[in-house]
Amino acid sequence: MSLPRIFYGLPLLLSLVLGSVQASDYRIETLASGLEHPWSLAFLPDGRILVTERAGRLRVIEEGRLREELVSGVPDSFVRSQGGLFDVLPDPDFAANGLIYLSQAHGTAAANTTRLLRGRLDGTTLADVEVLFEARPTRSTPVHFGGRMAFLADGTLVLGLGDAFDDREDAQRLDSHTGSIVRLHPNGRVPVDNPFVGRAGVLPEIYSYGHRNVQGLFPDADNNVLWSHEHGPRGGDELNIIEPGANYGWPVVSHGIDYSGARITPHTSLPGMRDPVRHWTPAIAPSGMTLYQGDLFPEWRGSLFISSLVQRQVRRLTLDGTEIEDEEILFEEIGERLRDIRSGPDGALYLLTDKPDGRVLRVTPGS
Repeated sequence: MSLPRIFYGLPLLLSLVLGSVQASDYRIETLASGLEHPWSLAFLPDGRILVTERAGRLRVIEEGRLREELVSGVPDSFVRSQGGLFDVLPDPDFAANGLIYLSQAHGTAAANTTRLLRGRLDGTTLADVEVLFEARPTRSTPVHFGGRMAFLADGTLVLGLGDAFDDREDAQRLDSHTGSIVRLHPNGRVPVDNPFVGRAGVLPEIYSYGHRNVQGLFPDADNNVLWSHEHGPRGGDELNIIEPGANYGWPVVSHGIDYSGARITPHTSLPGMRDPVRHWTPAIAPSGMTLYQGDLFPEWRGSLFISSLVQRQVRRLTLDGTEIEDEEILFEEIGERLRDIRSGPDGALYLLTDKPDGRVLRVTPGS
């Protein structure tokens, strides 16, 4: 790990140009570097931070330093194109049971899918690993796996999936996990109150469908909503509020166009399909998402933060309940693709840069 590299926010840079001296709104320091396409991070009760690398490795940051030792016992991922190891999520009762959840691409070039794992973290060893869920059917395209996870207030777990790119029409089918969000108990069982339980020919894990590639999930307990975002094609990235059983339209409804320039659909809204709360064209390629509730930045409390790959920035959405009042662009000075954003227990914001020599960044007040 390199020594901390610190950036000061744009207000300080402007003040230097204008010849006045002001305190910066924030500063950005490098907490860890040398990570191969880091995808997700999670905070443990004892102060450790877990980081996944898309190359299939699980890493530990302890006492502010990235440990060279890898976490052993992590099952191999299918690492190709967008495939690899994705999200890491500690159990809500981690302090007592030591359980963590991992999502990964699994399989071969001819047959791959998104898989959910659970294991017990013992030091730097992952033990008692179980496969809780595998999306059906398998695909032969190494893209659009989804992979983001979250725990809901009732203790169930949701996992966002993708449409495998070439199979987008299947996102409207209920006998396929393609392009859906699934909901499970922590042991992998299907909750009896899932919206399609008991319907013939329907996969009971499905919680919502009609998604393209879900890579952001965040439950807002205060407003009792689940925020989700997904990648569009050329434009049409979406922010949604997820409701059980709802159809979010892809690919019948979209604000985007195909990469060839062709029109995917003439419809941007249809009866019976949920419209996005917000959509972005040109695409921002939304990746991680967090709702800031810390104390270090009182003016940001209650805002939704979304990291962007293509635009290399963070979007801060000011909320009134679930209504979006304003949108602000932050952290463009980093100049790198941003894969994830998290609100830490210390009140700081944490970012991951998506590159072969990726970094964990920590954002704190400049003063």
